[in-house]
Amino acid sequence: MKQILVGFHAVQARLRVDPDSLKAVYFDPSRRDRRMGDFLKQAEEMLGERLHAADAERLHKLTGHDRHQGVVALAEKMTVARTITEVVEDAESAQKKPLFLVLDGVTDPHNFGACLRVADGAGVDAVVIPKDRSASINATVSKVSSGASEVMPVITVTNLVRSMKEMQEAGVWLVGTDDEAEKSIYDLDLTSPIAIVMGAEGEGMRRLTRETCDELVRIPMQGVVSSLNVSVASGVCLYEVLRQRLVKASKSLT
Repeated sequence: MKQILVGFHAVQARLRVDPDSLKAVYFDPSRRDRRMGDFLKQAEEMLGERLHAADAERLHKLTGHDRHQGVVALAEKMTVARTITEVVEDAESAQKKPLFLVLDGVTDPHNFGACLRVADGAGVDAVVIPKDRSASINATVSKVSSGASEVMPVITVTNLVRSMKEMQEAGVWLVGTDDEAEKSIYDLDLTSPIAIVMGAEGEGMRRLTRETCDELVRIPMQGVVSSLNVSVASGVCLYEVLRQRLVKASKSLT
C-alpha cells in the first residue's frame, strides 16, 4: 500500500529508518537554498534513480496543495504498530519503564500529527488510539508530525477501555487529564510505567475512558484561557514524565 510523504522532515525521517521503502522522491529544482542542497546531497547518494526533478505543478498534483516545501515522496506504507504486550515487554527488556500516550477522540489530523511529534520527542513507546473517532495517518499527519509518524508505533484498537485495562494488568498506571481534577500533573510520581490519557478538545475523554483511569490530574492554568490545545497539553504531561525520570536516573548515579 502506497502513501505520500510531504516535506523535508517526513521524507528525511523515512530516509533514515527505511530508505528502501521510498519508491520515488520528487524535488523542485527551482528551489536552490541550502536546505534543499543538503537534502539532495543525502538523497542522491541513497536513492539514485529514484530521485526525480519535478515542477511545482507536478508536486501540487501529487499532494493536492502547495505546502510541500518542494519535496514529495511515494513510499510503501510502513508497519510500525505493535501490541501493548510487546511494547511493555520491549521496554522491560531495555530496563526502562514503558510510556504510552492514549488519545481518545482526537480527530483533527493537525492535532494528531502534533501529538505524534511531541510523543516522539518525549520518548513515548507507543501511541494508542481507537479505531473509530480518531484521525488516521495520512499526508497531513505525516507532514505536521515532522516525520514522527514514520517511526512512532501507533496501536489502533477496537475497544479503547479494554486496551486500557490490558495496560493496567501489565502494571501501567493510567493518568487522565481533567480540568476539574483536584491534583495537578506536578503532584504525582510519574517514574513508574505510565500511560498519559488525553481527550479530544472541547469534549474531553468519554465517560468510560475517564472512569477507567487510575488518576485524574489537571494542568495548572494561570492566564485567561481555560485549557490548552491537546498536543500542547500532551507535551506538558509527557515532558513532566520525562523530567521526573531523568532526575531519578541522575540521582541513582550519584
